[in-house]
Order: sequence, then C-alpha cells, then structure tokens
Amino acid sequence: MFSSVAMGLASTGPAYSLAATLGIIVAGVGLQTPVVTVLAFIPMLLVAYAFRELNASNADCGTTFTWATRAFGPRTGWMGGWGLIVANIIVMANLAEIAAAYGFRLVGLDHLADDRVWTTSAGIVWIVLLTAVCYVGIEVSAAVQRCLLLMEMAMLLLFAVAALFRAYSDPPATALHVSASWFNPFEVSSAKALTSGVLAGVFIYWGWDTTFTVNEETVDSTRVPGRAAVLSTVLLLITYALVSTSAQAFAGVGTSGIGLGNADNSDDVFHGLGEAVFGSHDTGLVLSRLLILMVLTSALASAETTILPLARTVLSMAAHKAVPSRFARVHRRFLTPTWGTVGMGAAAVVLLILLSSFSQNILADSIDSVGLAIAFQYGLTGFACLWYHRKVLTRSVRDLVFKGVFPGLGGLVMLVLFLYAAFGVYANPGFGATAVDLPLIGRTGGVTVLGLGALLIGLLLMPLVTRGHTVALKLQRSLLPHRLPQHAAIDTASRYLPADSGSGVGGDWYDVIPLSGTRVALVVGDVVGHGLRAAATMGRLRTGVRVLARLDLSPDELLSRLDDLVEQTAHEQGDGKGPGRSRPRHDEAMGVTCLYAVYDPISGRCSLARAGESLLAVVEPHTGTVDYPRLPPGPPLGVGGPPYQSTELDLAPGSLVALFTGGLIQAADGRAAGLAQLSRILSGDRRSLDEVCDRAVSTLLPGPVDEDATLLVVRTRLLDRNRFAQWALRPDPAAVATIRTAVRKQLGDWDMDDLAFTTELIVSELVTNAIRYVGGPIQVRLIRDRTLICEVSDTGHTTPNLRHAASDDEGGRGLFIIAQMTHHWGTRYTPTGKTIWTEQDLPPADVR
Repeated sequence: MFSSVAMGLASTGPAYSLAATLGIIVAGVGLQTPVVTVLAFIPMLLVAYAFRELNASNADCGTTFTWATRAFGPRTGWMGGWGLIVANIIVMANLAEIAAAYGFRLVGLDHLADDRVWTTSAGIVWIVLLTAVCYVGIEVSAAVQRCLLLMEMAMLLLFAVAALFRAYSDPPATALHVSASWFNPFEVSSAKALTSGVLAGVFIYWGWDTTFTVNEETVDSTRVPGRAAVLSTVLLLITYALVSTSAQAFAGVGTSGIGLGNADNSDDVFHGLGEAVFGSHDTGLVLSRLLILMVLTSALASAETTILPLARTVLSMAAHKAVPSRFARVHRRFLTPTWGTVGMGAAAVVLLILLSSFSQNILADSIDSVGLAIAFQYGLTGFACLWYHRKVLTRSVRDLVFKGVFPGLGGLVMLVLFLYAAFGVYANPGFGATAVDLPLIGRTGGVTVLGLGALLIGLLLMPLVTRGHTVALKLQRSLLPHRLPQHAAIDTASRYLPADSGSGVGGDWYDVIPLSGTRVALVVGDVVGHGLRAAATMGRLRTGVRVLARLDLSPDELLSRLDDLVEQTAHEQGDGKGPGRSRPRHDEAMGVTCLYAVYDPISGRCSLARAGESLLAVVEPHTGTVDYPRLPPGPPLGVGGPPYQSTELDLAPGSLVALFTGGLIQAADGRAAGLAQLSRILSGDRRSLDEVCDRAVSTLLPGPVDEDATLLVVRTRLLDRNRFAQWALRPDPAAVATIRTAVRKQLGDWDMDDLAFTTELIVSELVTNAIRYVGGPIQVRLIRDRTLICEVSDTGHTTPNLRHAASDDEGGRGLFIIAQMTHHWGTRYTPTGKTIWTEQDLPPADVR
C-alpha cells in the first residue's frame, strides 16, 4: 500500500505541480485560490472512486482505454486512450520546461532560465535522457523514490509552516491574514474565472492514476491500487490546501514583487518565495536551494513516471489492435516497449519545439491544455464506470453510490468543465498569452487550439484504428443466423456477446439446422483467436457444418469430416507440401471446440459428439433438476488425437437443453461457480426461452467480456402421434399393393388427397427396390410437417445412385422419376441399415 501511495504522489509531483500552477490559479481567481484547490479535489475524488471500482472489476494497465472500450465500444475506448496519450505528451513538454528552468537556477544560471532557446534545448535534453533511462530500464530503486518523496513532502510542509509563521511574526509588505473569504467559492469574480481556476487545480491532482497502470504487478491488484488512489488524492488535498494558504498569506496576490499574481513569477513561484521565506544567507540559502532541488527532482520523477505508464498504455492499445502492432514490440534485453517508449519521447520533443515556436507562455498554455485532456479522460472514465456497472447498481446501496452516483457525478462535473472551458473560456483570444488565426473560425485562444486540436487528431484517426473491430463484428454478425428457424421439434432462443476489447471479436457461433425426418441439428462452436481472421474462420466452419449436416452423418462422423477439413485447410495455408510432410503454420481453425447434437422428435432421443471442452446442460421438465451430462471426450478440431465418439440421451418432452461456450461463465470465480450460477438460472420457474437467455447473460456477464460468449437454449417436444404414421412390411411383392392402399387412406385422413398419386408412386418405387435388392424387414413412415415426408427403411447399407437411363435401358428410371416429383430426397444410415427419404411441398392450404 505504501509503495502504491508513494508512486501516486511521485507521479503527481506536488512540488513541481505547485510551482507551475499556483501562480496561474491566483491569476484567475485571486484570493480564492485555497478554495479552488479544494473544489478541484471533489471531482478528482469522485473519479478516483470510478477508477477504484473499475479496477476491482477488471484490473488492466490500459485503464481508461480498456474500460471505455468495454463499456462503450472500441471507438469511445480509442478516444479515451488518445486523451490519455495527449495529456501525457503535453505534460512531458511542461515537465521538461520546468526541469530546464529549475536546473539552471539550481546552479545559479538564472539568466539562462529566462531564455527561450536555452530552456527549450535543455528541455529536449531532459526528455531524451529520461526516455533513454526508461528504455534501458535503469530506474531509481523504490527505496530511493520513497526517500525523495518523503524529502519533497517534508520540504513543502516546512515551507508552508515557515511561510505562515513569517506572515504573522515577521510579515513582509505583501502579507495577508488568513480569511474565511478565501474558502468561499462565491467570492470568485466570474464563472469563467472559476472554471479556469478549477481546471488548473485539476492539473495539480493529476497523476495518482499511475497506481492503476502498474496494477498487474501490484499485490492484491484489485484492491490496493484503488485504495492507494483515494488516499493519494486526500493527501494531496491536505498538502495543496496548506501550501496555497500559507503562500498566499505570506506573499499575497499582488502583481509585483513576490506577489503570487506577478505575471513574471506565474510559472515559477517557488524561486522567489524560497529566498523570501527562508532568507538568502546561511541556513536560509541552503533551504531555498533545497526547495529548488525538490522542485527539480519532483519534475524529473514525475516525468519518469509519466513515460513509464504512457508506454504501458500504448502497449495495451497495441495489444488490442488500437494502434499499429509495432508499438507492442518489447526489447528482448531491456524488456521495455521499444516504439511505445521512444515514440512517445519523440512526440514530446516535437511538441516542445512547436510550443516554443508559437506559444508566448509554454508553461501556462500547456498546463491549461493538459487540463482539457485530463477533464476529457477522467470524465469518460466516470461515465464508463457508471455504464459498465449499470446492471448491478440495484444490488446494494454501496454499489449504487460507489459504482453509480460518485462516478456519474465525477464524469458530469468533468464534462461541464471541459465544454465550458474549451468553448467558453479558453477559446477567447484574449485568454492567456497566445492566440491563433484559424480558417473559417477566426482568432482563437491558443489553449483551445492546442487542447481540442490534439483531441480532434484522435477523432480523425479513429475510423482507421477501429476499422478492424468494426469489420470483424459486421462479418461475425452477417455469418451468424439472423433468426433461428421455427421447427416442429423444438423451441429455440440464443444470445451472442462479442468480446469488446479492440478487435477482440472472436469466432463463437451457433446454429440450428433442419434435417430429414423432422430431426434437427444443434451446433455451438468456439474458434481460437480474435479479429477478422477468427470471424472468417467461423464462417468457413459454420458453412462446413451445414454442408456435412445435409449428408445426414452421425455426430461423430461429422466431426471427423470437419476435423479433416480443418487439417487440410491448415496445410494449404502453410508451405503447400501436404499433410504429414511439414508442420502447418498457425490457423485459427486449429484447436476449435464444437458440440454437435441431433434431436429426433419422434423417438425423443438426442445423439451428441463433441470436439474439445464443449458444455451442455439438460433440465428435467418435471423436477427442474439440472444435469451436465458427461460426454465422450474428443480432441479439438485440427490437433489430432483419439477418434470422436457419439452418445445418446433420452429427453423427456419439455426438457430444457442449453448449449454454450466457456465464455458464458468467464466472469465467475472458477468453472464450478459459473456452472452453479447457471444451474440456478435454468432450474427456475418455467419462463420463455428469451427470458432465460436474458437472465443468464445479465447474471453471468454483468459487464463487458474478454471472450466471446454464446448461449443456445432449446426446449424439446415430441411430434404429435396424429402427425405421423408408420408400417412394418415383409419383403413380399404383395406388400406393395398393401402399402399403397394404406398410404392412400392415411392421406385421405389428413385431407391430402392431392398428393395421393405421387406419394403412392414414391412408396411403390422405394418399397419395390427394397424388396428386390435388399430383402429383410422394411418400414414405411409418413410424416406431416411443413412438407410431406416419406421414409422407407431397410437393412441394406448400399446407397442408391441417381442416374440418367439411356433410351434403350429397361430400368434405372425409378430414382430419376422420384427426384422429379419431390422437392428433396436423400439417404441416411441407421444402426440397422439405411433410410431413403423424400419431401414433397404441401399445397398452401395444408401448410401448418
């Protein structure tokens, strides 16, 4: 905890922040500076709670980028990450300017500290040096960092006590007595002044969120960073309120001399105040130089702890495909992100040079611009927390307050500050020291140009960097069933939740495939990997399953054929030497899990086979008991292993069957806990299947997900006895006439006399072939569904082939005639032989 708090305080750089900002706040609000530091603390504390709750739910070094992506999608997440990058790069330029000025003053070269060329050159040197230090991994040990921070805080406390003591015991001409009006925000002259002051105050608190960028290396990463962040902001509040009050009491807010309102000292209040408070001789001189040293080391420590988390954020964005993948490259020796570290340092150098070219006051303009970026990033994080946890806000009062109310208020305050400051305060060309002539707009404040311009660059880049996710999601959605087909055997409902990080859309799929004889196939699969290739692989496999399913293969044989297809495709995408001769390159289809089930509504039996760790739940309709059947194990597709095996389940009418991927239980504390939660959902009162799906998703996945999640829920039925008829025949030619008569009568009972002639012809031909070429018992079945189905089963295992008979052939026309008189026909094998089936379209009046 102590190390995390120390890191949060060091990243903020209290001495540097006060040195660079106190004069700017005084210039805006005057005597109300102490209350502005307190007011800036309020939204910071609210946003700190948002960070804490989001980190507890999903600890990720990408922070705002990752959380906003999960809450609102990749476009919003990209802008959150871009806002973080903009704020860090701008503050790097500011830190370099401060470090350069205080470095010169520390060695007595005050005239160089006021020279633009020298401070810019020295600032570039500092950026290059610190970037190199961060790149090679030579970091100041944690013990040294803590010692420097303790010295910095002790020095600020000593300065505050000494200044307050001098203000009452030996006051200079500028001294003022502390007044209650200093803490009254209504004394501020205008809303514009208050807004600019609060935004500058927001800047001095910024940096505590570094504790979250290293959360993955923190002990108890879900709780310690959040507590450290809240404690850091409270300690900063105490420090800033005390220092600002004592400095104002000693120096006043005058515009000359050591007054905090003196424009010449606005970017360097401690240089003049140090000697005025401590004196310029003996111990006082040592203390004043020590104060300058603390500001310098504070700026350097803050710069270092800015580069490190910035590089980690860019690394996270690269890993999620939000920036080019080269930014995810890590140096083999130094184990630091090469492009993420060097690239951000180079960007800071370029920005510093640009600011030196057009800005009249680099420190003031960069601080105000950083305030805009901070307000944007923190506001987005507050809203992301509210939306991320929206489904659990009613769970308890604590969740409502800390996950909803506090983050929502923090986000709202930051939003108001951002909009009012950007368009109502900073856009005024009279604000600050810099203004820019913009085409079509006119003369605009330099702070708005820098702050909004940097964010607008991210907005222009957004379509490019989020295109992968958008295309993958569109492809995924287009390849999944747009709606599940209605079927006499089952009622169905489904849900698919894509992964939400960057291009994290994966390759989960589900399907319901009508088969012959009113049977139905149920499929759920999971492709390894994410992105466009995974979505395309899913489409390829789904098509393969549908084609193979139309061959009426058993589940184990279908998976074997699909496994062959995956292996062949993987080798074709490799070096082309063929299976068995070389190792194929990685293919997303390798390692795919798939559960394939076929349900027969006449017998009530379901045959299944699986590849990989596919999951299945069955709910008994009368007792509500949930069972997870132990299916025969099968290797994932494409990896090789033992052959696939089928098993059969007897399902009572009204049974609830749930097929789902592992992503559905990813948020639970382990597989067993996730299955237990799902059991409680499935065993509840009989609800519609859509309600079951909605409840399962909202309960098991209350927030965004790392992996795709798919759920297919089915309620089984038996086919009504009056919708099918079957007869057993002996292999006797006389049985042909008997079955023709029985079929004609049955169709008359079903009011289907129009189909009697063709059906008699079909049955006659198929039964005759069975008697002539096979022998043995024969079974005939008629099924009245959305088509009229005729099935003839025998004990043979030879599939009849359709051929075109020559004009002088005496036979071979039977199947050709049947194919012309039916809509579909085919053959499927059974344990005792084969079944030849046909389907005829019903007249419109007979379609049910």
